[in-house]
Amino acid sequence: MANNAVIIGTGSYLPSRVVTNQDLEAEIDTTDEWIRTRTGIRQRYIASDNEPNSYLAVKASEHALNMAGVRPSELDLIIVGTLTPDMPMPSVACLVQKELGALKAGAFDLSATCSGFLYGLAVADKFVRDNRKMKVLVIGSEVLSRRVNWEDRTTCVLFGDGAGAAVVTGTRDRRGILSTHLHADGRLWEFLTIKALGTACPITPEILDKGWQYIEMSGRDVFKNAVRALEAVTWEAIKTNGWTSDDVDLLICHQANMRILDYLRERLGLPEEKVFINIHKYGNTSAASIPIALDEANRSGRLKPGMNLLMVSFGGGFTWGAVAMEW
Repeated sequence: MANNAVIIGTGSYLPSRVVTNQDLEAEIDTTDEWIRTRTGIRQRYIASDNEPNSYLAVKASEHALNMAGVRPSELDLIIVGTLTPDMPMPSVACLVQKELGALKAGAFDLSATCSGFLYGLAVADKFVRDNRKMKVLVIGSEVLSRRVNWEDRTTCVLFGDGAGAAVVTGTRDRRGILSTHLHADGRLWEFLTIKALGTACPITPEILDKGWQYIEMSGRDVFKNAVRALEAVTWEAIKTNGWTSDDVDLLICHQANMRILDYLRERLGLPEEKVFINIHKYGNTSAASIPIALDEANRSGRLKPGMNLLMVSFGGGFTWGAVAMEW
């Protein structure tokens, strides 16, 4: 009998500071109505100066480990999906390992932007299928507020900070991860990028003047590619598992824009109650988006044993993917 990877604990963490659309009205040229009608976002959480990425990741991980009943010393691997690490070196995962005291665990970061958590789940799935006893901590954690230009009203209103985590291990049961689907198209990288902070564009006064240390986005191109890719990968996962859209009990999509969520729901023919939505509370938290939503759905009772869960995401790179599982 094959090993299946199953999630036995979820957790999430949000900073204490809430920034509403009304707060932004006082700082930049925007309105609550403009933001809500175009994105569905009403507020977002913003990390303080003493809350780096690893801090959020550790807090979310502690909640997930407590639910799973797993001690940090039992972890074999820590994977962090993020595009906003504390520093280039060491990885956020190594800092999380240190703070948790999970010294037996291997640890690395994974860069797939908003798809980072699903990419991490796919990696964990492969490890656990090889060794059912492995315990893997998969985290999506972001501090995007440090990477937005707060004078650019088209992007700064979209993003928030937060972290989510899941503990993955093996089972002989039928439940668990059924399939994973990962895709990318690097040809379109310029539509959503942070050009500086790497080796291609070393930090210079000229680079900083250009604002290349901040998120740059061509919203129309991102939307066009996102809806196309998300619909395709969702049907790919459904057909791979012999489902129809009616068999999907809950869809957790990356919370980037309410218009994208509505489009996908309509294309799949899903009723509103089958699509989990929390973008109004958190905004786009990139790799943290899906694990925060997963934890919220889990703790609120929306997820029940035996349900068919489908998680799908799209982000810069471009990257996109899906994970289908029986909860």
